[in-house]
Amino acid sequence: MEYEKEPGKKPYKSLFNNALWSLREMINGAPASLFLMALEVPLAVFLAWSEVRLPALVVGEVTGGGAAAGMTAQSALASVGMLNQASLEHAALTVGLFLLAVLLATILRDACGAVLNVLLQRYRYTQGARLDRKALECFYQTFEKKETRDLHGRAELASWMMNGRQPLSDVPRHSLALLENVMCYVLFGAVISFVTPWLVVLLTLAPAVNIFCARAYRAWEYSTRTQRADNERRLEYIVSRPADYAAWKDIRIYGMSGWFKEIFGELLSTDILWSKRMTFRQFLSRLADLAVILLRDGAAYAVLISQAVRGMVTAEEFVLYFGAVSAFAGFVGNIVNEWNAIGNAGLYICDFREFLDLPDMQPEGTKTMEDRPDGAPEIVFDHVSFRYAGAEQDTIHDLSVVIRAGEKIALVGMNGAGKTTLVKLLTGLYAPTTGQIRIDGVPAADFRREEYYKLFAPVFQDVRLGPFSIAETVTGMPEGGGDEAKAEACLRRAGLGEKIDALPKGIHTMMDKLLDPDGTDLSGGEKQKLMLARALYKNAPVLVLDEPTAALDPIAEHEIYQQYGAMTAGKTSIFISHRLASTRFCDRIFFLENGRIAEQGTHSELIELGGAYSRLYEIQSCWYREDYKGGETE
Repeated sequence: MEYEKEPGKKPYKSLFNNALWSLREMINGAPASLFLMALEVPLAVFLAWSEVRLPALVVGEVTGGGAAAGMTAQSALASVGMLNQASLEHAALTVGLFLLAVLLATILRDACGAVLNVLLQRYRYTQGARLDRKALECFYQTFEKKETRDLHGRAELASWMMNGRQPLSDVPRHSLALLENVMCYVLFGAVISFVTPWLVVLLTLAPAVNIFCARAYRAWEYSTRTQRADNERRLEYIVSRPADYAAWKDIRIYGMSGWFKEIFGELLSTDILWSKRMTFRQFLSRLADLAVILLRDGAAYAVLISQAVRGMVTAEEFVLYFGAVSAFAGFVGNIVNEWNAIGNAGLYICDFREFLDLPDMQPEGTKTMEDRPDGAPEIVFDHVSFRYAGAEQDTIHDLSVVIRAGEKIALVGMNGAGKTTLVKLLTGLYAPTTGQIRIDGVPAADFRREEYYKLFAPVFQDVRLGPFSIAETVTGMPEGGGDEAKAEACLRRAGLGEKIDALPKGIHTMMDKLLDPDGTDLSGGEKQKLMLARALYKNAPVLVLDEPTAALDPIAEHEIYQQYGAMTAGKTSIFISHRLASTRFCDRIFFLENGRIAEQGTHSELIELGGAYSRLYEIQSCWYREDYKGGETE
């Protein structure tokens, strides 16, 4: 896999720094893996040496060990005859012991590789979990930024296994492979130098042309990565959408299959065109490589054959030098490749380390829930403003308000007025740009974040469910780890009693039919009820309901409203709704407009005021009056 660096961005850490970090991480997290990698180095060097030494050893034994390369055929046959009579046992013993050593080294190397793969998989999961913990602990406002999520996506690649490689373990692995090839380079270079030292120089410098060709290709590939990546993303989207169960209805009813096929054809044609260009450039690069290899090896073999013809080397030495020359150039190329691989893997590690090193925008406080009185809290917004990164104006601007302990507050307003942003500020997902939020007189920033979250039981608009049982979802704990009786009671209070009674496994039913044939798929309204049950189970001092009835039918919505008083007893509650008729049971209503509280009061007071709230209520309620005549009333 080839890393695609952001244009103009320098690596987060240097190659040497990443190498030291990777080595330290593996020593601490998987020392046995590092030991096995190190053990593979001498084994690999020995096996590489055995590939050229064994044929020479056999020739040496056959020819009596000292016969000249220029001997006559008759002399060679005579030598073989003498070997068969006098030295057969010696030859068999020598070659046999060598083969036994090769066999044992091969078995040990393969065993190390098999065990190493298992250990590295465990190491990969451990590092992946570390990344997940950082993502979960990361301040929500920080993680919500596109650049943070993009960095997280790139950081994940460092812990993935792709084409048998994993960047987090590749730096130590490639470093030891580099050491292995350097040792082979020295060993084989020493052997070749007995022919002529200039041959070592030739075989070392020739791959420079190959490196130049490879770099030229990589430069072209890098310069075109944006166009290719854009096309690949679109193609991936088109391929994945038809397989998405949630999209099947729209694709069928709106007849989108033909459109998808047409777009798929265009994108696939573009993708094939890029593949052809890449293949052609790879072919040209490879042609240059082959030309260099032909000239390099041709010159080396010409020198070697010339010395053999002149009787300067024995038959055994000729075979040894010939094999050494063939392998030597490979080690030179491997040294370059391993060095490049270390750098490439190091760039992935840069993203991994950069994400782990992300500072939180909001520092952790020290106070716990024991530092505040029990029961419903008083909440104060003191000149609070909030502006999203890159925005030209505040979403919440200079908001000051006091929510009394146990008060039921409704937040209403047009889309984009700042209702959900205000809730995220209250629940600690966002930090105010300016101003301060206080809970019972204590600044929200002074609390430990996990402790602060204990104050709130929110039900947000967007419902995301995992492949867990109903009980696990409500309790937020593994099966059997929570109070299942309490969970079931909360489910019934939220209006899911009939649903769980109809399920064979009740609250232990999985919410995914793909993973569990006996699972269930919940409707949109049922999902919202499930989230409400989860909020009731948490039983936090502040209940936050963000459009909790948006997906409910009128009867289910009415039932929720009837139970709202019981649900919020002894709690401070925040209720967000677009349906103004649903706010009657709240103590006060805040009408938000352009990030400010434009109006506040009870439903009756705001109607009498005749302002924006009253006008919006009139627009909504007219549809339910019998005298409505399409814009006019009688």
